[in-house]
This record gives sequence, structure tokens and C-alpha cells, in this order.
Amino acid sequence: MNKRMRRAAVAIAAGAMAVSLAACGNAAESDGKKDSGDAAAKGKGDAIKVGLLLPENQTARYEKFDKPLIEKKVKELTNNKGEVVYANAKQDATLQNQQVDTMITNKVDVLILDAVDAAAIKNSVQKAKDAGIPVVAYDRLAQGPIDAYTSFDNVTVGKTQGEALLEALGDKAKDGQIVMMNGSSTDPNAAQFKQGAHEVLDGKVKIGREYDTKEWKPENANANMEGAISALGKKKIVGVYSANDGMAGGIITALKAAGLKDIPVTGQDAELAGVQRIVTGEQYMSVYKPYGPEAAAAAEMAVALAQGKSLDPIAKDKVDSPTTKGVPSVLVPVVSLTQENINDTVIKDGVYTVQEICTGKYKAACDKIGLK
Repeated sequence: MNKRMRRAAVAIAAGAMAVSLAACGNAAESDGKKDSGDAAAKGKGDAIKVGLLLPENQTARYEKFDKPLIEKKVKELTNNKGEVVYANAKQDATLQNQQVDTMITNKVDVLILDAVDAAAIKNSVQKAKDAGIPVVAYDRLAQGPIDAYTSFDNVTVGKTQGEALLEALGDKAKDGQIVMMNGSSTDPNAAQFKQGAHEVLDGKVKIGREYDTKEWKPENANANMEGAISALGKKKIVGVYSANDGMAGGIITALKAAGLKDIPVTGQDAELAGVQRIVTGEQYMSVYKPYGPEAAAAAEMAVALAQGKSLDPIAKDKVDSPTTKGVPSVLVPVVSLTQENINDTVIKDGVYTVQEICTGKYKAACDKIGLK
């Protein structure tokens, strides 16, 4: 492991520990909140029905990783007797509320919910609770009386991105300006990414323009970046903080159109297109989030809740949402993904093969960095 990877690993571990301790220290139960084990008092055997609600299908991860991983784990935990009922909201909060209603009508035993809008889903979570259906908030901390939560250490994600950007900028951080392209204002994770990034970047580099990007859409990030280039001028922009890979793609398109090269851009999710841009040097880094542990935690907590079992052996952390205190939680560490550790992360973990990454136009760049 090289020095940069060791520093990243130490920083990530320290950040995760800090969040864990802080969360545990703020774990007071809210008034009237039942123990999560009581949420499924009629606990069943293995023949359970798990409702899975994911937020959108523009980001490749949900259909390619999260859904099949959760389905597989539920099957493993229920001797192939558990059923996963799936719906995708396609970034529509109103549709997702309707999907919760449908899940309640279909009498699922538990819900795994990745909210489009964490606040807008609150009443639907309450409806599920009133119907005796426990809710596991997945990846995003939904409001309402949720019973469990699993995600990544989101503030540490932002810190990891900010630290990587400063490392890429070097001395340029003193003279130029960066653009910050945050995620959607309706996504609580985006606020945490932004918080972590600001903790690292503030005072170290001038932030020329900053945007909350509607619906995380690459085309919106592209338009925002065009506006930033027009407002700041080509010569002043030295780097871009992008909260995820999809937006990084839109940002890089805008930079290219303006004739700007060698501008480090961050990302998140280790999407295939993002990894390929890292290989060519168009994108500096991404945050690799191992979806396997997150999906497994969600499935384990969902099955336990449906069967009326305690979450204590699974959820070692406690997290507070704006509406619910002391939510049993599993927080998964993350890794800064650069050219240097592609082999040791997404390839080693079987997310992608070298052949998938190093297709035709990327082969020369792969060869150059030793990706074979």
C-alpha cells in the first residue's frame, strides 16, 4: 500500500470512528419510539415479503448493484423462501409515496427504502409504521419513524473528496478558484457530502461558484459548469468539486467545450464511466463505496425486523434523523479511488473486470498505468 492509500485509510477509519462515537453519544430515544424489535411483533419465519424501493435509475449503481445484491442476500437469509418486491421511483418523490401505498396494500412484511426526498417521504413512512410495517432507511436517512438505517459515512465521503482535490491542486490551490457542484438539495446525503468537503476546503482554496444540482442530473451539472466558466473566466478555474461521477461527466463535457484541460474533478460511486475517465486522467478521483456490505446490512436488518428479532447483533451504531432519535445503524467505510488503486479496489472486489474498463479507446491509457 502506497503512502497516499495509507493516509486515506487512516483518515477514513478515523472519520468513521468519530461519527460512530458522536452518534452513539447522541442516541437518546425519541418520545414514544418503540424498540425496533417490536416493529414486527407478529414475527414470521422465512416466508417473508420484503418491499424494496429505490430512488432512481440514472445512476448505474441501483439497478446493477444494490437491487441484485439485496435480492441475493434476502434469499440467503431466508433459505430461498423470502420474496423481494421491487419498485423504482425514477427520481419522482410523488411516485415513491404512491409506491409505499402499494407496498402497504400488498402487505409486505418490511420495507427497505432509499428516499427520493427524505422529507417528502415522512408521511408515507408513518403510514407504513401505522400498518405494522417496519422501515429500513437505505443509503439516505429518510424522515419519519424509521426502524433502522444503513449508509456510508457521508461526511467522511465529502472530506475524502476535498482532501483528494487539494492534493491534486497542490500549489495551484493558493492562486486559483474552484467550483463546487453539490448534489440535490432534497437529498440529505448531499448536505453531508457538502459539509465534509467544506470542512476540508474552506480556508485552503477560494470557492468561486457553488451549486446545489437539481436531481443530481449530469445535464444540470453541465449547465451549472457552463455558467461558472462564463462568470469566473477560463483562467481562474483550477479544479472542480463534483459530488458524484454522473455530474462529473457533465462537468468534464463543459470543461472540454471551453478548451480547459488538466482540471482535476472529483466524483463518487465508482461508476464505470467514472473509472474510465480516471484511467484517462480526465477525472482525478471517485469515492468507491463497497455496495456489498451496505446491501447486506440492509437485508440483514430487514429480515430481522420482519422476523421480530433484535437488531443488536447487526447494528452497532446509532444515528439521529431530524425526526427520530437513536436509529439503529450500520455505517460502511469508503475508499478514495484514483489511478493508483483501481486494481486493489473495484477490480479486486469484482465490481468490474479489466476487460470491462479497458475497452478499445481506453486500452492505451490502461496500458500506460499498468492496468492489464
